[in-house]
Amino acid sequence: MTEINRLLRAHIRNVAIHHTIFDLPFAYVGAILASGGDPGWKVLTWITLALTGARCAALAIDNLVDFKYDKVHPRFTKRPMVTGDLSKRDAVVFIAVCAVIMIYSVIQLPDICLKLLPVAALPSIVYPFMKRITCLCHAVLGVAIAMAPAGGWIAAGGSIDWNLILLCSAVGLWIGSFDVIYGAQDIEFDISQGLHSIAVSVGAVNAFRLAAIGHAMSIGTFICLGIRMSLNCLYFIGIALAACTLVYQHRIADYRDFSWLTQKYFMRNGIVSIVILVFTFASFL
Repeated sequence: MTEINRLLRAHIRNVAIHHTIFDLPFAYVGAILASGGDPGWKVLTWITLALTGARCAALAIDNLVDFKYDKVHPRFTKRPMVTGDLSKRDAVVFIAVCAVIMIYSVIQLPDICLKLLPVAALPSIVYPFMKRITCLCHAVLGVAIAMAPAGGWIAAGGSIDWNLILLCSAVGLWIGSFDVIYGAQDIEFDISQGLHSIAVSVGAVNAFRLAAIGHAMSIGTFICLGIRMSLNCLYFIGIALAACTLVYQHRIADYRDFSWLTQKYFMRNGIVSIVILVFTFASFL
C-alpha cells in the first residue's frame, strides 16, 4: 500500500493534475451554453471524468516524449521521471489507465462524442512533438485545450455551429497566447536544443507583443459569442474580470527578468477560466 501511495503521489505530480483548472471550467462553460444553462449533473460528471482522464494522459505523454530534454533542463530537476520516482513503464501504464477512464466516460455520453473522440484527442497527442518542428507549437496547444469546451458543448447536445467555433477560438487564443509568454523563459535552452517557439523565432519582446494581441483577440471573441447568444450582463461582467486579469498579467511581465514567472503567476491565469465559468452559469439563473 505504501508503494501504491508513493506511485500515486508521483503520478499526480508528474501530470500536475491541478492544471485542469485551465480546461475543465471551459468544458463546463461549453455544456452550460449548449444546454441553455442546465446540462444536468450526469452529463457534467461524465464530462469531468472524461476530461480529467484525457488531460492526465496528455500531460503524461508530453513528459514521456520530452524526457530527454527534461532531464537536462534546469527547471525540471524535480520532475518525478527525472528524479527516478517514476519509470517510463510507470508512465505508459498510467497513460493506458487514463485512456480507459476517458473512453469509458465518453461512451456514457451521446454517441457523437465517441465518434469525434479521435479528432479531439489528436492535437494533444501531436503537441509534444511540435516544438521539434515549428514555432506554432503554441497554436497546437491552443487547439488541444479548445477541445475541452468543444467536448462539453457536444456532450450537452449542442451542434457544431458558429457559436461553438467562437467559444473554441476564444479559449484557444487565451491559452495559446499564455503559452507564448510561458515559453519565452526557455529561449536559451530551446536554442541550445534546437527547439522552436515564438520567442526563439521573433525574440521575447515581440513574443510578448503577439501574446498581448492574442489575448485581446480572445476577449473580443468571448464578447462576440455573448452577443450572438444574447447572454445577459452577468456574462459580460465575467469577461471584463477576465480581461482585467490578463491586463494585470501582462503589466507585470518583463522579458528581461523572468523572476515574476512563478507558480503563482502561472495559476493566476486560471482565474480567467473560473470567473468566466461562474458568470456564465450565473447568467442563466
